[in-house]
Amino acid sequence: MVKRISIIAVFLIAVVGLVFAGIGIKKNIYNNKIKAQLAQAEISLTEGKLLEARDAYKNILQEDLDVTTAKVAYEKLGGLNVKILFSPVKTQDSVIYKVQDNDTLDAIAKKYGTTVALLARANNIKSGIIRQGMNLKVCTAKFSIIVDKSQNVLTLKSGEDVVKTYVVSTGANSSTPVGTFKIVTKIVDPPWYSGGKAIPSEDPKNVLGTRWLGLTLKSYGIHGTTDDVSIGTQCTQGCVRMHNADVEQLYAIVPIGTEVTIVD
Repeated sequence: MVKRISIIAVFLIAVVGLVFAGIGIKKNIYNNKIKAQLAQAEISLTEGKLLEARDAYKNILQEDLDVTTAKVAYEKLGGLNVKILFSPVKTQDSVIYKVQDNDTLDAIAKKYGTTVALLARANNIKSGIIRQGMNLKVCTAKFSIIVDKSQNVLTLKSGEDVVKTYVVSTGANSSTPVGTFKIVTKIVDPPWYSGGKAIPSEDPKNVLGTRWLGLTLKSYGIHGTTDDVSIGTQCTQGCVRMHNADVEQLYAIVPIGTEVTIVD
């Protein structure tokens, strides 16, 4: 009887071992699949196949990923989305426009609701000069911005799709207002008004960084910073603060009139 029980116990242990071995094999196969997908996405990116790389990362993010892999893929996708915006690659939210006589970048940008900076970068125009007959990629995306105060994250969207997320700083003591606003002013190297005085952009005391995106709510906006260490915290007087490189990127993409929604 004891011998019989021992045999059964050994059999059950063997079965359990096989089950766990099977799980381990499946997990290894799955991990190898994800690694292969990530490698292929990087190859596409290296070869300049931006749309293929973007679609590869989108597919990867449909998988059941661990947190670290998901974060890497999400950041890669955001960077790719911006790279595509700043490239001549035609997408479903862009058109090819043939320059007419007397056209200017400013006039074309206003016609399509985009920015001169995005037009110039997407078409590698450094002088600002365009000629009749040139074909320009023009972005027609409807951008919007969501700022989540609880997470200190700014999300740039195109329609319902997320373009990229940025870590930001928001107001101390929940001083950043909640609601839906619009961008009404855009300023390069903005002065900072404090104590009734205008502090120029080159002054170290100017905390606004290199760009200002002013909102419909007076005195509030999205801006850069001279204090990178503060990004990711709730420390401002109510504005949304970004790394200078990030706010410069955002500034180039979004036009005046872009909707900004701030949530708790």
